[in-house]
Amino acid sequence: MSDNKEVTTIMRGALILSLSSLIAKILSAFYRIPFENLVGNIGFYVYQQVYPLYGIGMTFALSGLPVFISKVTVEAHDERAQWRTAQQLLVLLSGGSLLIFGGLMGLAPTLALHMGDRQLTVIIRSVAWMILLMPILAVGRGFYQGKLNMVPTAISQVSEQVVRVGVIVGVAYYSVQHHWSVYRMGAGAMLGATIGAIVASLVFLPLGPKISKKVKKQQRFSYRILTKRLLTEGLVICLFAALMLILQLVDSFTVKQALVANGMPDLVAKAVKGNYDRAQPLVQVGTVLAVSFSATLLPSLSKALAKRDMEAFRAVSQSLIRISVTVGVAATVGLITLMPAINTVLFKDAVLSTTLAIYCLSIVLVTLITNYNALLQSIDRVQVTVVSFLAGVMVKLLTNTILIRWLGISGASWGTVLALTVTLVIMLLQLPPLVQHLLYDYRFWKKLCLAVGIMAGVTVSLMVVVQHYLQLTRLVAIGTTASGVILGGLIFIGLSLETGLLTQAEWQSLPGGTWLWTLWHNIRKKRSEQ
Repeated sequence: MSDNKEVTTIMRGALILSLSSLIAKILSAFYRIPFENLVGNIGFYVYQQVYPLYGIGMTFALSGLPVFISKVTVEAHDERAQWRTAQQLLVLLSGGSLLIFGGLMGLAPTLALHMGDRQLTVIIRSVAWMILLMPILAVGRGFYQGKLNMVPTAISQVSEQVVRVGVIVGVAYYSVQHHWSVYRMGAGAMLGATIGAIVASLVFLPLGPKISKKVKKQQRFSYRILTKRLLTEGLVICLFAALMLILQLVDSFTVKQALVANGMPDLVAKAVKGNYDRAQPLVQVGTVLAVSFSATLLPSLSKALAKRDMEAFRAVSQSLIRISVTVGVAATVGLITLMPAINTVLFKDAVLSTTLAIYCLSIVLVTLITNYNALLQSIDRVQVTVVSFLAGVMVKLLTNTILIRWLGISGASWGTVLALTVTLVIMLLQLPPLVQHLLYDYRFWKKLCLAVGIMAGVTVSLMVVVQHYLQLTRLVAIGTTASGVILGGLIFIGLSLETGLLTQAEWQSLPGGTWLWTLWHNIRKKRSEQ
């Protein structure tokens, strides 16, 4: 394959993967809105308590392990070695998934007890079945990605989410109609994960016989080196991909118990935890948008590294961070200032809007962590990412209960923000000069603060006026949210273009950016001619 053809294949593959990931993640975030509306706060609490276990498993299978497997596959010296590596990984991951499955089944009562609710046992066991399908999903995705064929991964990602979301919403509706208990509903909804995984794995079903055919039975090879890499390099990639889910898992084990310890009745604590969990789809959508917009530059980053063109790597990495920061900050400030209206539109009322707004600070932090992690791993600074990850999780573990006792449920949001801040600060302190440039780009920060500050002033004023003169019904909230998004968005985009917050090339790398840049350039031209 010629260099130009390979670059084109990589770019097309990256686009397919980005689009399928975006569709899958948006589906994963938005289904929780009708789900919460159907099952209520207690039902949402039950589902969200166990959701991180599913989320971590699917993140490993969907994004973490395939990245590692594709890298290992590419490194294999010939086609036979690639098939042999795929077989080894399938064997290793199958053994690991059986251990995790057995552990979840056996330890489900203990885990439920530590989550503060013994009745969650059946739901934890319902999640466990999905783990058995992780090896075929991870190896299938990783193997095809290593061969630059992103179509099977894209099909499996989207089909898994469509089926899972359909089952979850269907079970929620059926359970309400037939008056199921929230725990029976939760177990049924979690089976959607297994059904979705079965459908997704059908794409990779032909891979098994191919591996058996390509790898001779009499071949003997060592698993030691691959096992070591899987437990180090592979685990690091997976853990960072699942960072927010791990922090949510800490919440599952600490939030409800801390609220009860503070004197809150058990049923009320469950409802409050369900309200608090509303923040997760909001943060997920904001993060997906910010990371997806910046991900359009990742193939260019890989190309610069492959050619050892450090100046190009520096320029692309700067654009990567600038775009993700711009989109992440705008999404964060927009959600925070309009939170009472957004909360009412999506979940019927404005309960815990301040707590949800605090949690939304996570968007810009996760966006920066994700991109700096990609940059650090690309230049082999894995140790820094491991230390920062462990420090962040430890901070969440050590401070969550204390903060909840001091601040109530808002303490859980501050615990997440604090944990992510510690992770980011450690990364920033250890950045090599090659990727340090944006930290000292004061002109960029000044322009961003100006654009965001004026946008926030307008949206806050709108929110204050609405809350003062009108009752925040769902209909009023829809109008307020739409007005705030349109008005705030136009102001932010206009000021960003006027101040030169992003370069022309950076605008053109964004969806619709070329049209916006051309429109603004024409307006300025006409203005100067008058």
